[in-house]
Amino acid sequence: MSEVGSVERSADWSWPWWPLVPLYPYGQRRTLCREVIADQVWTFDQMQGIFYVVVPIRMTVLRLAAGGLLVYAPVAPTPECVRLVNELEAVHGEVKYIILPTVTGLEHKVFVGPFARKFPAAQVYAVRHQWSFPLNLPLSWLGFPMGRTHWLPRNSADAPFGDECDYRVLGPIDLGIGPFSEVALFHRASKTLLVTDSVVSIPAEPPPIVQLDSYPLLFHAKDTAADAPADTAENRRKGWQRIALFAFYFRPDALKDPQWGQVLRNRKKAADRSKRSYFGLYPFDWESGWQRSFERLSDSGRLLVAPVLQSLIFNRGAKSVLSWADEVAKLPFERVLPCHLDAPIRVDGKTFRQAFAFLSAENPDKRGGELPEADFSLLNKISRQLQRFRITPPPES
Repeated sequence: MSEVGSVERSADWSWPWWPLVPLYPYGQRRTLCREVIADQVWTFDQMQGIFYVVVPIRMTVLRLAAGGLLVYAPVAPTPECVRLVNELEAVHGEVKYIILPTVTGLEHKVFVGPFARKFPAAQVYAVRHQWSFPLNLPLSWLGFPMGRTHWLPRNSADAPFGDECDYRVLGPIDLGIGPFSEVALFHRASKTLLVTDSVVSIPAEPPPIVQLDSYPLLFHAKDTAADAPADTAENRRKGWQRIALFAFYFRPDALKDPQWGQVLRNRKKAADRSKRSYFGLYPFDWESGWQRSFERLSDSGRLLVAPVLQSLIFNRGAKSVLSWADEVAKLPFERVLPCHLDAPIRVDGKTFRQAFAFLSAENPDKRGGELPEADFSLLNKISRQLQRFRITPPPES
């Protein structure tokens, strides 16, 4: 472990295009490669976040029986990441296909062009209905390679890799400013389902990629600005669980509204007033019950739809989401690999479908009794404001 507060740097982790999407850790991104199924499936994890609310972002690589590799949702092509993929190419053949499986995830879209330039023989396939803000620009203007960027066929049988992979396209769901769409891709040989943001599983322990940089974990383990938590497994776990609550609820019920006068006064007592620690500002005041909210969210690693998607996106297209979930559940997968948080998750179609029960008409409380309604307070407020100002349509009844 590195010394707390130190900043490790390496040319191997360099990502010079970080200003395009300025997320922590900015220009230094480490990559962890894991073989999920021997000689068939690999994951490449990096880390990103804002205000030290850091979560894993994941690329998955599949070996094709016909030869070569398929890449689902590229991450930043740092020298380390490219070298790790090159090592797979040396054994299994070159990268043949690169899949952009989402239209709204800027943190996924921004890496496709740079990644494709590192693998010039690969054909790029993007799910339809792509859009950008504030100007809706063509993909070639966003760095996607001309001549080898294509729309993903509506029918998976028409894709050049369709004899090995099946997929189901969610949406588009009308969100007013732009649609939401995602591709769930099923790899037949490994019985693995790849998804982007639709479902996640939240581990109780910090993910391995997040453990490589203890600073965000210890920053959120503090109870006051004056704290300087020791780098222990307990404090890393505490920081991670609070990070998860931030990431999925924005402001859970156990987090008090900041009293900025007191925050400024507490700054004088801060153990660290450097730029890295936001000059000693720590506007987070947690009530004692925050762990219970995390336990309900994590619940022994169960599969769930993130609260943000529940409140702001999927409820705008409940019928199409449920129809898509029904179709995906029919695929004979044995594990799910999301682009965020924990993976792989050993589940079947029935368990996958249960994650969307909050949208069902027969579920009147809309949460299935699984997540505390009080934690949705800020998300529900945002949803009402978006509807009030006609930025997004109202939820489907």
